[in-house]
Amino acid sequence: MLNLQDVLGQLAPCMDAPVCWLGLSGGLDSMVLLEAVDQLRRRHSLPPIKAIHVHHGLHPDADNWVAHCQHECDVRQIELSVHRVRLPEGGNVEELARDARYGVFEQCLQPGDWLLLAHHADDQLETLLFRLMRGAGVHGMTGMPVSRPLGQGQLLRPLLRWTRDQLADWATAQQLSWIEDPANADPRYARTALRHQLLPCLREHWSTLPDNLLRLAGHASEAVVLLDERADEDLQRAATPVEDGWLEGWPSLELQALLRLSSARQANLLRYWLRRHGLRLPDQRHLNTLLEQLNAQQDTQPELGMAGARIYRSSGRLWLLPGGGMPAGIEQPLVSLQSTTLAAGNGRLLVQKGGPLIWQDGNWRIAYRRGGEQIKLPGRPAQSLKKLFQEADIPAWLRPAVPLLYCDDQLVSVAGRWNAEQMLKGAGADGFSVRWEPIPH
Repeated sequence: MLNLQDVLGQLAPCMDAPVCWLGLSGGLDSMVLLEAVDQLRRRHSLPPIKAIHVHHGLHPDADNWVAHCQHECDVRQIELSVHRVRLPEGGNVEELARDARYGVFEQCLQPGDWLLLAHHADDQLETLLFRLMRGAGVHGMTGMPVSRPLGQGQLLRPLLRWTRDQLADWATAQQLSWIEDPANADPRYARTALRHQLLPCLREHWSTLPDNLLRLAGHASEAVVLLDERADEDLQRAATPVEDGWLEGWPSLELQALLRLSSARQANLLRYWLRRHGLRLPDQRHLNTLLEQLNAQQDTQPELGMAGARIYRSSGRLWLLPGGGMPAGIEQPLVSLQSTTLAAGNGRLLVQKGGPLIWQDGNWRIAYRRGGEQIKLPGRPAQSLKKLFQEADIPAWLRPAVPLLYCDDQLVSVAGRWNAEQMLKGAGADGFSVRWEPIPH
């Protein structure tokens, strides 16, 4: 049965947190965690406790579940924050609901905060079986970690060492009331079918299965440590800094450093790199596509979309951008010598007095490439912007976002990096300068 002193030991990592948030569904597991934490804070010095309930709107009784959670928190004088979410149409409902919950959790966590979730040993066993059946890799077979970073804070699962039956015995002894979500008995959901049909059958014929799977998770965890150590070594060689001010804010890997690795180390490094940036790892099919892109012809600019990100191969590097990529610019006027936030969200154009460019009467505007643009730099013949970008190794994904400064139909400056000779001031003339600051999203 659950032991409060042991639970207190599991809470040790978060004892100095500004706030401990508790994920509260109203079910057995989360009600046990709520009661255990409430009893412990009356005997020990715990951080402030707040609860979060996510209303998915998937069941007719969802409002009653909110009322139940509110009542239980009121009785214990614990603040409850209720968040209503709307799931997008289509897709796996379980995954969409999970993503929505964790999105809410991340929004709530402030720097240093901890989130407590009530996953238990049976949840861990189901997770391992589920991932095994889906062909998960070594990282997936480590199961749910006891703790991990989440948003600006940390996540902790203090009940992982106890089974659901042990939690139920303690809840009954404490005379707790909880919600039974009908979805937990609906065999249409994959995890529910596994819990009520497959797992009991496996336990009947292989009584040591739970211990064996948990032992497998331990072996996988040891292997992951070694894989991550090797990946970190490879990352130091591949993640060479980019000195170009337009590009230094975007995560990237040097392509040649990647290609010097074996295919297994390439895959290991890419998984590690994506995980370091908080991204959900791609499935094997997408990972294979990404590996194929590394060897694509040099004159191609392949890209791959994945959950929450886009990966581009361009200018000798592999670039990691947000899911929407870098937004192409939108034309807008420049009415005075003032810095301007660009309309498409592609950064800011900083404008300062006292520079090499001439300000004259005319229609000043910020525009973007349409094709065929040329500019004559000092002491050089007119050149196309395409050639300038190629010579400077500006990747293809960034070029549509580079602001071009025009006066009437005259191209004055390419984001301050290249300025037209005829628009440079003479001796003693007042002038101005421009500089583009892309903002990684």
